[in-house]
Amino acid sequence: MTEPLIVGAGSPLVDLLVEEKDDFVQRLGSEKGGMIFVESDVIEKAVESTDSPVSYVPGGSTCNTLVGIGRLGARARMVGRLGQDALAGKFKEGLRQSGVESGITESSGPTGRVLSVVTPDAERTMFTALGVAADFHPDDIVETHFEAATHVHLEGYQLFNRPVVDRVVAAVERSGATFSLDLASFQVVEACRDYLEELIPASVDILLANEEEARAYTGKNEAEALEELARVVDIAVVKIGERGVLLARGDQRAHVKAIRVDAVDTTGAGDLWAAGFLYGLSHGYGLDVSGWLGCVVASEVVQVIGAKVPDDGWERILKFRDTLLRGC
Repeated sequence: MTEPLIVGAGSPLVDLLVEEKDDFVQRLGSEKGGMIFVESDVIEKAVESTDSPVSYVPGGSTCNTLVGIGRLGARARMVGRLGQDALAGKFKEGLRQSGVESGITESSGPTGRVLSVVTPDAERTMFTALGVAADFHPDDIVETHFEAATHVHLEGYQLFNRPVVDRVVAAVERSGATFSLDLASFQVVEACRDYLEELIPASVDILLANEEEARAYTGKNEAEALEELARVVDIAVVKIGERGVLLARGDQRAHVKAIRVDAVDTTGAGDLWAAGFLYGLSHGYGLDVSGWLGCVVASEVVQVIGAKVPDDGWERILKFRDTLLRGC
């Protein structure tokens, strides 16, 4: 069987993870637990000033999902914009190690990066410099990157860049692939409502939202929001945190419960849930099984700091995947 190809478009960001004390966060000028935008040199100076080891991991919402899909064994390809610096090399190497193909455009300027400082209480404070990811351009959407795609995934943060989204949608239509959109945050929904009301009914096959995003879009609670979304897309998803996820396709409804684990950091949980879910659907498995696989993947990432599942976690995921899918 030829593995399906899932293409994702988004902002490639290198996650720099470091464990430090509270005063380190204070010196960088942020309130602990928050996220602020900074210039790239602020992050560079912060890295130079720490004596703790720094981990470099390819990140960004779409990238996190594609890395999960690649590690699960499907073909995945990332479309976005990187700089021409050392961090760009680290990003591409991270993709390669995860089995993700590159559809990356390079340009002069710094690669996007996020410094995540984890303090002893496991609180995470983020400093984001978008770099050239903020310059993602419709011309970066190259037709050949989508020709063999069976599915295309887009992060909601790109809704602020309508020309890019329009170009992605056109590529999806020409390829005949299905199309999923992750709404990303309730702030994105509120800011882009008019565009979403046009885009979703016309072009989106699979809509992924958490309960806040679903409420922001529909004005309704999670169950009612699911029903409203299901009327305009083929598959509607409402993630409800530790209670799991609500799913709808046609007349079918499912509530897949989350797997109980000792969570230390929910960063990337929704992105990795999407990886398991899209992998399952792309291999012809049902709503319940695909949702359950998503929960398995998400349960591993919340047990570690950052959005990278360690190798032993992937061993458990793949073993569970094989057991789960043999019963389908």
